[in-house]
Amino acid sequence: MQLFLDEVTSKERVLEDMNKMNAFGGGDRLTGTRGQRDYCAWLKDEIRAMGIDVVSKEYRFYRWEAQEWSLTVDGQPVAVSSPFHYSGLTGEAGVTAKLCAVCNNPLDFQRARGKIAVCHIRNLSAISSKVAFNKRRSLPADLEVEKSYRGPVSTSFVKTLLTFWSLRLAGVKGMICVWEDMSDAMVDGQCLNFILGYLKVPVLWVNETEGKKVFAAAKAKKSATLRLTGRIERDAVTESFHAVIKGTGGTDEAIIVNTHTDGCNFSEENGGIGMLAMMRWFKAHPAKRNLIFAFVTGHFRLPVFRVGIMTSNQATGRWLKDNKEMWNGGRYKAVAGCSVEHLGCTEWKDVNGVYTRTNDIDTELVYTGNKHLDDVYYKAVQGRTLLRTMTLRGHNTMHFGEGQPLSKKHIPEIALVTAPDYLCSVDYSGKSHMDKFNLDLMYEQIHTFVRCVEILDGMTKKEIGRSQPYSLGLGRLK
Repeated sequence: MQLFLDEVTSKERVLEDMNKMNAFGGGDRLTGTRGQRDYCAWLKDEIRAMGIDVVSKEYRFYRWEAQEWSLTVDGQPVAVSSPFHYSGLTGEAGVTAKLCAVCNNPLDFQRARGKIAVCHIRNLSAISSKVAFNKRRSLPADLEVEKSYRGPVSTSFVKTLLTFWSLRLAGVKGMICVWEDMSDAMVDGQCLNFILGYLKVPVLWVNETEGKKVFAAAKAKKSATLRLTGRIERDAVTESFHAVIKGTGGTDEAIIVNTHTDGCNFSEENGGIGMLAMMRWFKAHPAKRNLIFAFVTGHFRLPVFRVGIMTSNQATGRWLKDNKEMWNGGRYKAVAGCSVEHLGCTEWKDVNGVYTRTNDIDTELVYTGNKHLDDVYYKAVQGRTLLRTMTLRGHNTMHFGEGQPLSKKHIPEIALVTAPDYLCSVDYSGKSHMDKFNLDLMYEQIHTFVRCVEILDGMTKKEIGRSQPYSLGLGRLK
């Protein structure tokens, strides 16, 4: 495939930018961290170097940061996969109490009052993906949504969403969550769950191998010491910012291109790198419509930054609320949007209990706001040599990724939200999971979204159409 981006942004430049992003912290670009702030400062410098103005809005919030964690069971150390972010903190000595195995429901937590609860978090298998997904089409055509959308992210969202609020009410001193039916390598470093509020009870994640030791100790009524130290920054600073490349058509109509800037590895979130490449292209080849590039914060602190109470509401909703003139007809009227997230992801799955690369392309999940935009997307991918993609319609109020707020404001969007199992995993080796990165794929994906914007720019507002509402019921998986 001949990529016209070479004119202004080479593949080598994209890799250079990726390495720069990773240098700010492979797992230290979460919301409000020094890593995220430095990443944003660099992004803004790169945009200004193109001669484009940047408008920024600062936010302050209550930030939780884990620093050290450990678990000792019956006097023996147990390896911890990761802390449960925004759960709670202990003193240097930790908390010591008897272990109590509990079922994953609010009522059972009462048995663990004054103790350290131990809970099975088993890989999803009983909930059909038809509840959350509705496939439009795919390339190749026989690509299917998994019958039950499994893995650490979906499992943690479903199985820790309601029951964990009961921890505070039950008077539990701490909790150990045990991943099950997932390899130890897959669950290592998972930064989950990030859609809950501050729980105040300290919680640690443990893999299945170590979890067996913990459950055996709980059955024998042994004690454990759970330690999770860190700090609370009550006035932490973070920011969202945007930049506009003026169109040549003398219109107030605009196309929004958005992503978030907080993340924990190469894929989460490298959308900003893709958007820099897009901006370099459109600075040299302006569109007729105005192009608004929005870099938002808060994806990893959604309880603070989302607008509304729905757990699926994403951080771009805050940017839309605070910048209405940029999309609702004040200064600009958004006729379409493109959301760019999680570029260059290879697929890694458990195979006979071993976490390994299973495909050079993790399925590109792409929400398309209506049938016209679905056609635009498939026109844009023509000629690609690396392609394994599926388009979806928002379904049963669920729409994952930062395209969701655009859809909610009736802005028809094309939104990439590839979801590998390592998406929210911190790589404690400091390599940011770059062994799972496919540069050629990312470069083609950037090219695809340049083409999407160009095709949309050549369509009338009527041809683009309106954003479809969510479909309801059981969705199509194939």
